[in-house]
Amino acid sequence: MTEWLAILLQVLDSTVRLATPLLLAALAGLYSERAGIFDIGLEGKMLAAAFAAGAGAAATGSAWIGLLAGIGASLLFAAAHGFATITQRGNQIVSGVALNFVALGLTALLGQSWYGQGGRTPPLGNDARFTPIELPFAEALSGVPVLGPIYADLVSGHNILVYIAFLAVPATAWVLFRTRFGLRLRAVGESPAAVDTAGISVTFLRYRAVLMCGVLCGVAGSYLSIAQSAGFIRDMTAGKGFIALAALIFAKWLPVNAMWACLLFGFLDAAAIRLQGTPIPGIGIIPVQAFQAAPYVLTVILLAGFIGRAVPPKAGGIPYVKERG
Repeated sequence: MTEWLAILLQVLDSTVRLATPLLLAALAGLYSERAGIFDIGLEGKMLAAAFAAGAGAAATGSAWIGLLAGIGASLLFAAAHGFATITQRGNQIVSGVALNFVALGLTALLGQSWYGQGGRTPPLGNDARFTPIELPFAEALSGVPVLGPIYADLVSGHNILVYIAFLAVPATAWVLFRTRFGLRLRAVGESPAAVDTAGISVTFLRYRAVLMCGVLCGVAGSYLSIAQSAGFIRDMTAGKGFIALAALIFAKWLPVNAMWACLLFGFLDAAAIRLQGTPIPGIGIIPVQAFQAAPYVLTVILLAGFIGRAVPPKAGGIPYVKERG
């Protein structure tokens, strides 16, 4: 295998791993926002899930129990967001921002109170986290030129949550565009009054969408602490929920487009890691901070209007009030 192919595969392998939590969070926001509930709180749900998963895995020694704990924590935050915005018809942006602040403070407080390690959970062993999986024939095919290394080093060797994230893309596309539930979900985000007139509960549909968002955010946050890393650290999400939201807008609320957008962000992050400390001809060594800021700068650029017009669901952000005849 040539050196350039080895470097490319390393960068692409990192791209897939770094894009996974973004992809899960973007798909989570897709369900919620397609139903008309804007969710700025993706970051908070991911952070709460990361802490709960790290704590659960540390306490039980089981990655699966940690994952369930992460999903459970995220579902609690999702239910709170649903209650505030659907039942109480509160402002969706304010509710999401409030949940972000609650998650940021609560995880730091509980982490310090329980473990006294600056907000960290105890380091996790391999039994308490999801480790890489070698797919069938990966080793046997590794010697095949070009295709062998791609399969062995890029496709194989990821943990199960990575495969779940990418399988969730066609699954989400099928649910949204090929099922009755998906049709109703999209309709309630465009014209909830029409859905209500058809005798379908707007409230029930929106709650289901918000809770599905909670499940996927739970998997995204859990991935950070018990798959990508070996435990929770303070402010572990570091803005990934907001980047996922930017990717969702960039993708114009379409699942396959969201996957490509998240891979773009992941590639920038992976390339930044690879280029740190590497001298560039005519420029020299670029400061590490410049590479670390690159994904966030791209987020600002994309949201500033360089993606063309992205039209959200018509009823997004608007509480539904049933008309009384």
